[in-house]
Amino acid sequence: MNFDVIIIGGGLAGLCNALHLSRKGTKVLVIEKDEYPKHKVCGEYISNEVLPYLQSLGFNPFDFGAKAITELKLSTKGNKSIKAKLPLGGFGISRYCIDAELAKAAQKVGAKFIHAKASNILFRDDYFEVSTQEGDIFKASLLIGAYGKRAKLDRDMKRAFILKKSPYLGVKAHYAGPFPENLVGLHNFEGGYCGVSKVENDHINICYLVSYQTFKKYKSLDDFQEKVLYRNKFLRETLSQSEIVFEKPLTISQVSFLEKAPVENHILMCGDSAGMIHPLAGNGMAMAIRSAQILSNLILEFRDGKIASRQALEEGYQRHWDVEFGTRLKYGHLISRAFRMGLFSEMLMRALQLMPSLLPLIVRKTHGKAMKPIR
Repeated sequence: MNFDVIIIGGGLAGLCNALHLSRKGTKVLVIEKDEYPKHKVCGEYISNEVLPYLQSLGFNPFDFGAKAITELKLSTKGNKSIKAKLPLGGFGISRYCIDAELAKAAQKVGAKFIHAKASNILFRDDYFEVSTQEGDIFKASLLIGAYGKRAKLDRDMKRAFILKKSPYLGVKAHYAGPFPENLVGLHNFEGGYCGVSKVENDHINICYLVSYQTFKKYKSLDDFQEKVLYRNKFLRETLSQSEIVFEKPLTISQVSFLEKAPVENHILMCGDSAGMIHPLAGNGMAMAIRSAQILSNLILEFRDGKIASRQALEEGYQRHWDVEFGTRLKYGHLISRAFRMGLFSEMLMRALQLMPSLLPLIVRKTHGKAMKPIR
């Protein structure tokens, strides 16, 4: 079966591409291995920079219970903290909700979905052939890789980052308990950091990233939480007053923040498949949505003959990616490193307390401007 565009992966980036391109008359297939709805390890905070774009696609997250977030609270592992207004604000919504609703919206405007695992990709005669484990073969002139942080396809392509082990473990769960709706907390602890914010259904999303070197010293997640996370008094206060609503926390290993190429073997990578910002910078979901907008606009220009060749499309996407996200990723690494540096992080927090106007400036370095509506 032939399509204009095949998208491997039905997360935020893949779904926004599917919705955008389908609304503009492009024949799109999304290959997603999991059924919707499904929880994912994710901070579930999104900057309001994406709202004009999402709303122009016919999707308003507040229609599905998203929580408006206006303030940030940042703390060090030494329990120093600062609170500031977020320059643009943001919202909290679970991946369980937003992914499923975006998929419904994309299907309504013509995107086709199959739930299967892509097992092989072949590029020949200027066309892609994508095989699934079920034995189906689909063809398209363009292929978007939006399958997330890491996958077997990355190993098959021998992407540089996949050949190096990553020292990080991600853990996430939803809780019921008291927490301000308008606040996102970013709290550091020994070996990692944790994001806390409300999502729909009045649940608290608690998601943290920890180095495996730190975590392996403890016998279980509960043991680690009690002996490490609880040393941060802000995390202790929230966790001690809350009850987990998941059967158990979700985990993901080998989370990599190494540089990735936005184009690999003519595949246009999008979202986490193209690059990830450290969660302490708190804006990975917005980056995924923004990368989808950039890529969809370029694909439509290519379709309409405004971009003359595949090479020009690929080079244009690489250039746009670097301009839009190069600085964000750099500052994300710097911020993460600074708050892992013990005494220096405490000194940095003291400086922020003395000059609180600096924190919104730092936030702006990892966030973008309000996105333009769909053209």
